[in-house]
Amino acid sequence: QVQLVESGGGLVQAGGSLRLSCAASGRIFSIRAMGWYRQAPGKQRDLVADITSAGSTNYADSVKGRFTISRDYAKNTVYLQMNSLKPEDTAVYYCRQGIMDGSDYATRYYWGQGTQVTVSS
Repeated sequence: QVQLVESGGGLVQAGGSLRLSCAASGRIFSIRAMGWYRQAPGKQRDLVADITSAGSTNYADSVKGRFTISRDYAKNTVYLQMNSLKPEDTAVYYCRQGIMDGSDYATRYYWGQGTQVTVSS
């Protein structure tokens, strides 16, 4: 069984910063891609940023230059540093990790519980 636990959300004024963390625990052989998604009220869940096992990153156009995704291989943790936050960044942020548990060659994707980020103007 694998669990993802997120932390770091909260309320911040426009122009401020927050850092999200998502730690995986349980039966883990290796972690492939890690990513952050967000979902605003009444909207679909969209990709914010992801990072491969080799460290290659990809960002949504709306956050390029403001957000940075990184990972700590030893801690099975992915981070999202969010700077210059805007009210339109307000959403529930979810992490997703692609994990191999070693029982077979399948990569299974797990979601975190979500953390609220609210940016006031």
